[in-house]
Amino acid sequence: MSDVIEEMLTELLDEGGGIAEIQRNILASRLKCVPSQINYVIQTRFTPERGYSIESRRGGGGGVRITRVVPNGENTLMHVINSVGSELDYQTARVFAQNLVDYECLTLREAKLILGALRDSAIPVQGEARNRLRANIFKNMLLSLQ
Repeated sequence: MSDVIEEMLTELLDEGGGIAEIQRNILASRLKCVPSQINYVIQTRFTPERGYSIESRRGGGGGVRITRVVPNGENTLMHVINSVGSELDYQTARVFAQNLVDYECLTLREAKLILGALRDSAIPVQGEARNRLRANIFKNMLLSLQ
């Protein structure tokens, strides 16, 4: 069912020029599923790491606006910087870096250098402090590339 929901949302994005506005209840009724399945797909497959921005409205059937971020160098770098938040684990950093390489915002060499600096072994603190420091390092490295 998740694949069907993802496919429908992707079609809506394509038809809407990269923007899809949906109401979870209406879409769930149309697909004969529960709204929480729609939420699950949006939260796992339409993430900032994958190049999407999500805006949610409460009430009125649970409106959601999904926007595909169009990669274009500076815009994409700023989107990633804004998407990182205050903490970043290494696996998520790898996804961000790979997307930036795919969008030709980073070279493979730049991505490898950044990821080398973000490895657990390169950050001498533990737990949440490590992920906060990793987020700050990542954002500052991307800012320096603009």
